[in-house]
Amino acid sequence: MRANHVTRVLGAFGLLLLLSSPFTLFLTSGSVALAGGKAVLGAAMVAAYIVTHRRELGRAGTRRTGRFLASSVLTTLAVLGVLVALNVVAFRENQRWDLTQARIFSLAPQTVQTLAGLKEKAHALALIPPTHPSYGELEELFRRYHEAAPEVFDYAFVDPRREPSLAAQYQLKDGQTLVVISRGEGDAAPHTTLPLPAEQELTNALLQLGATGAQKVYFVEGHGEWPLEPPPGGDGLSELRRQLQREGYRPEPLNLLGRKEVPRDAGLVIIAGAKQDYTAPEVAALRTYLGEGGRLLYFTDANTEDGLGLFLADYGVQVDDGVAADPRFNSGNPFVLVSNFYGKHAITRPLQERGFNVQLPTARSLTLIREGFLLPGVTVEPVLLSSPYAWVESRPLEDTTPSSGEKMGQLTLVAAASRDTRAAEHKRFDEARLVAVGESELLLDPNWRYEANRNLVMNALGWASHQVEKITLRPPDRETSTLELSEDQMRTLRFVSTDLFPLSLLGVGLAVWLSRRNR
Repeated sequence: MRANHVTRVLGAFGLLLLLSSPFTLFLTSGSVALAGGKAVLGAAMVAAYIVTHRRELGRAGTRRTGRFLASSVLTTLAVLGVLVALNVVAFRENQRWDLTQARIFSLAPQTVQTLAGLKEKAHALALIPPTHPSYGELEELFRRYHEAAPEVFDYAFVDPRREPSLAAQYQLKDGQTLVVISRGEGDAAPHTTLPLPAEQELTNALLQLGATGAQKVYFVEGHGEWPLEPPPGGDGLSELRRQLQREGYRPEPLNLLGRKEVPRDAGLVIIAGAKQDYTAPEVAALRTYLGEGGRLLYFTDANTEDGLGLFLADYGVQVDDGVAADPRFNSGNPFVLVSNFYGKHAITRPLQERGFNVQLPTARSLTLIREGFLLPGVTVEPVLLSSPYAWVESRPLEDTTPSSGEKMGQLTLVAAASRDTRAAEHKRFDEARLVAVGESELLLDPNWRYEANRNLVMNALGWASHQVEKITLRPPDRETSTLELSEDQMRTLRFVSTDLFPLSLLGVGLAVWLSRRNR
């Protein structure tokens, strides 16, 4: 490239820098130094062009030279206009992509469904000073909720030090923070308060505020079932209890001894790992309860007897003896089953769509009865199955290989049954629903954090209690790995990505165009 061609390119590029310096100052970086540097550099390039092409400029009045100068200036302005237009469009569209493996910048399906189901406006008021370490994280969380449902969710931040009346209203002391979640309009709108919430707490607060009344969930006790509160050093269901409370249920223990029926306020009954036989009156109370349209979740364990076999057979479920084993789909132990084999049932549809694996240690399999024992009108379906390579090991302490006479093939691990009860006397609900699970230890506190199992159980509750919006995937416990940048680093990154880099590309393109034009 000849020297005069180089200076022409410098001239055009300098004009580009000079004209874009206000853009740098007011839009991309806000830095006076960067904008001034660009302007000075651009002016120097333009000056170099003027000095080396002063004779041509002196003949600018001629038709050819004038045309060239005019086209160069117009081209430079057009390039600059394209750059500005691209940035304006990018800013207005504000399209984001979450490329993280755990999707830490995306809302969980349960949150999206909850926001979509809001019938009245929800408002979050954060009483937190801007200097608080969690301010930015909380603002980002609220922004995602607002972007997902701009018509029904809004938020505001208030510094409690500058609004002492609000701080006094919510009894905040110096240094304390609070988030107030409300649904509806006016001072009488229902509200709840939270410490700095994560997504799970915020979504649960919206669910609870929208619930017309918490459903009471009874946990049957008296037969060795897992307790709601674990004894010292023992296992229990305290995590499940907290999850139920967060989603608007009211869990309570229930002993059927001496009762003729399940309380009429029961929204749902859970049998969690009974190890002793139920008495005949207790079985009769459970049978009457389901016959009136009750809802029951039944969890059993290996090597236990509870005397509920005939009662379950009424609804097409028979619990197999022995332990389900699967050497191909396990975690190193053939009796710890890992499965992603789902039936065509609403309970597991969200898990199947996300490709989750459910893990059941020492599970019992179920045989589905579709004729004979079951009551008229009962429909029973598989919900979760093993792989086709499983079998029922009748002697798990002695043998870990299939033997002659043992049940083999794809086993049912979770089943769901329903029955129309609209014509029942003393009807509770129009349809009785039963979910049977061949493993109760997935309910225990140490196992509750396993995301797939937790969603399986809570979706079963949602299906059994006819709450379709609760058949979903709940916000997971995410491990975040983020890069913290200072304000200056963010400004530099914004300048490089939205100003310097695209300007350089456009400048190179402009230089190529001018070089080819001058040949």
